[in-house]
Amino acid sequence: MNTEIKNAIQAADSEAQYDESAKRLLAQKYVLAHILVRTVEEFQGMEIEKVASLIEGDPYISKVPVASGLTNKDRNVEGKRIVGLNTETGEKNEGLVRFDIIFYVRMRNGLAQMIINVEAQKDEPGSYQILNRAIFYVSRLISSQKERDFVKSNYNDIKTVYSIWVCMNMPENSMCHIYLTKEDLLGKHNWKGNLNLVNIVMIGLTNALPESHNEYGLHRLLCAMFSNELSQQQKMKIMEQEYHIPMEESFKEEVSIMCNLSQGIKEAGIAEGREAGIAEGREAGIVEGKQREIEKVVLNMHKKGYSLEQIMDATELEEIELKSMIKKLK
Repeated sequence: MNTEIKNAIQAADSEAQYDESAKRLLAQKYVLAHILVRTVEEFQGMEIEKVASLIEGDPYISKVPVASGLTNKDRNVEGKRIVGLNTETGEKNEGLVRFDIIFYVRMRNGLAQMIINVEAQKDEPGSYQILNRAIFYVSRLISSQKERDFVKSNYNDIKTVYSIWVCMNMPENSMCHIYLTKEDLLGKHNWKGNLNLVNIVMIGLTNALPESHNEYGLHRLLCAMFSNELSQQQKMKIMEQEYHIPMEESFKEEVSIMCNLSQGIKEAGIAEGREAGIAEGREAGIVEGKQREIEKVVLNMHKKGYSLEQIMDATELEEIELKSMIKKLK
């Protein structure tokens, strides 16, 4: 896992805010443990290593659909049968929408479980209100448990869920916890049940790296991971020395394909355009350079066995265009 952390940083170094790179970084168990310790009351004050050990299996990244009827669907992921933890939702004419990251984590007693969903956003969307989407996601995390985590009318077996949203490029560093509360309108009857089942945590990140301070400890870690200003070595130094996340020297080749899809592509295209010496040549160089890099990434991902959905998510290509490109490159 330690190699994967460094490899994920390498893959994200060119454009750390790129969706797949952000998901890979966030899905590392030590990173998730830091997030849990600072956002979930159950884990506050615990050692990071202990919390990391309570995360079950490998978190699923973009494999579990949000949509009703799909989140609970049996699927095979890398040869393992999973029930319920599929990662996006299918809306008509909009393709499949998936949870970014989803996993089970054991609680302090090592027995009870809760379900955690972590979402990465490059910014606060303008086309819809992000809190509405978070409410939809957390509602699916509850309803999808039926016939998987509890059966028939055993509603006492519903697991606590958290949907944690990391939103970058925000005007200020912030964090809030949204949950159910009870207000007595008439009388004070004690209605039995767990108001802590549903939880949303919204984390806002600015582009500036906060100073070392306990209050902004999580923000400093996340800002360092997603920074476009820090070098790969600086990121790893902060993670290793300040947050005690173990690192190894070797890097996995299979995640390196996530590198050059953003800033690196832009710089390569601009360099080619500058050689032409005119605005038209510059634009042509950007397009041509980007196309070559995308084709290289598509071919590498296809050879390594990535699904069409994963390649589409990484390259933002339409299915028809992607199939045509793969056929041409073979």
